[in-house]
Amino acid sequence: ELPAYQANGADRCFHCRDELFSLIDDELIPGLGLQAIAYGENLDDSARPDRPGARAAVEHRVLKPLADAGLTKADVRFVARELGLLAADKPSAPCLASRIPHGQPVTPERLTQIEAAEDAVLAEGFSDCRVRHHGEIARIEVPTGELARLCEPEVRARLASQLRAIGFRFVTADLDGIQSGAFTLPLVMVRSHA
Repeated sequence: ELPAYQANGADRCFHCRDELFSLIDDELIPGLGLQAIAYGENLDDSARPDRPGARAAVEHRVLKPLADAGLTKADVRFVARELGLLAADKPSAPCLASRIPHGQPVTPERLTQIEAAEDAVLAEGFSDCRVRHHGEIARIEVPTGELARLCEPEVRARLASQLRAIGFRFVTADLDGIQSGAFTLPLVMVRSHA
């Protein structure tokens, strides 16, 4: 319901985190008698200080103890495994809105389509996936080591059918596999000579 978030500009994550941290600041901290907010940014995340969500954390003085301790994502996973935590090897799960190109509005319908499409891909046994929403086109990303299986006739046919039933007209596979920040990669301009 946040217009700046729904507009899906390059600063979408800032607006989401800003709203979240504001609510915590205004409602939870006073009510629970807490002193500060902390979140899970690690050293790998800190290598990209331009991330809009990180900017919101700085503005709200949110603590980042993992990054401050010099822990990378691999370090956090190692400690989690040592502690026997089930989430130790859980794949990253970025916000579903990150599957929608900047400038295309974030809507409940699009998020529902993406979630259902990713559930269908994961139900086929893939270890991880992203389904990028390009209007009528679903672009499936799986780890590069699993691309061949994605193209197996039975798997391909099932997924194409399921994703069409969800509302996509075209179903494609990204041959580069899963790409973090796929919609923040530099765009290449192609000039038509027509």
